[in-house]
Amino acid sequence: MKKLTVALLSGGISSEREVSLNSGNQVFAALDKEKYRVVRYDPKSDIPRLVDDAESIDVALVILHGPYGEDGTVQGLLDLIGIPYQGAGVLGSAAAMNKLASKHLYAQCGLPVPPYRAVRAGGRFDADECLTELGLPVVVKPVAAGSSVGMTIVRSADALQQALQTAFEFDRHALVEAFIQGTEVTGAVIGNDRLQALPLIEIIPGKDHEFFDYTAKYTPGATQEICPARIDAAMTEKAQKYATKAHEALFCRGYSRTDMILKDGELFVLETNTIPGFTPTSLFPQAAAAAGMDFSRLLDRLIELAME
Repeated sequence: MKKLTVALLSGGISSEREVSLNSGNQVFAALDKEKYRVVRYDPKSDIPRLVDDAESIDVALVILHGPYGEDGTVQGLLDLIGIPYQGAGVLGSAAAMNKLASKHLYAQCGLPVPPYRAVRAGGRFDADECLTELGLPVVVKPVAAGSSVGMTIVRSADALQQALQTAFEFDRHALVEAFIQGTEVTGAVIGNDRLQALPLIEIIPGKDHEFFDYTAKYTPGATQEICPARIDAAMTEKAQKYATKAHEALFCRGYSRTDMILKDGELFVLETNTIPGFTPTSLFPQAAAAAGMDFSRLLDRLIELAME
């Protein structure tokens, strides 16, 4: 059987470059070399070579995180040069990357989100009015960034402006969102026309981490991840439906992972990841493993979905 030529894209130029390179290394190791001829590309330096090689490439695995990788830019390039790829296209990637656009689309589909205010760098912003509406604490984060980069939990009014400045280092737009203290769960889905909801994962950051921040995400042992999540069957089904609905609301395809908070029997949708972390111990592969799909088989499935 002829091997498929797979273009493996990792690295890139976002603040999540190192995470992407690590994920790319582990994806490369797990791909079955009896099935695939794998050629690696780093968009930071290899875009011309990728374009030149396009006719010989059967499919791409895009293992990029953050802007210029997860936001539709690379997906648009791949569409232009005729290479199929796993996951969301330009529209779904861009919509999910922009947390404000996501919230608008969630609301159109009846998905509950925490109360929030959008803020633009240099724009009018009344901090007192915002905190009167949302209360304390609040979460401040860039509109378009991943892996909790630039995110702060604000517990006093005096700290709000500095938190906004931190967010503005990564984007000209930020969200100030009511902080909901509850059980954090994440729901993965996989499929194109027919979606399969995978087992939920409960996320418990270690005592040294106020929330599931960049360090908690990528430091081994810093976070406890429990699959399946310790919530009842009815709430599990509801969360899986929310994850599926969020996937559809954002025009995703292939796969996605939606983060949610459960408090007092109410679920709130936070955001959807169209290229979730992709090492064998990352959340999406953990959920797939709980459904009986090991890492290598998961990669096979994503390639199959990309080529449908």
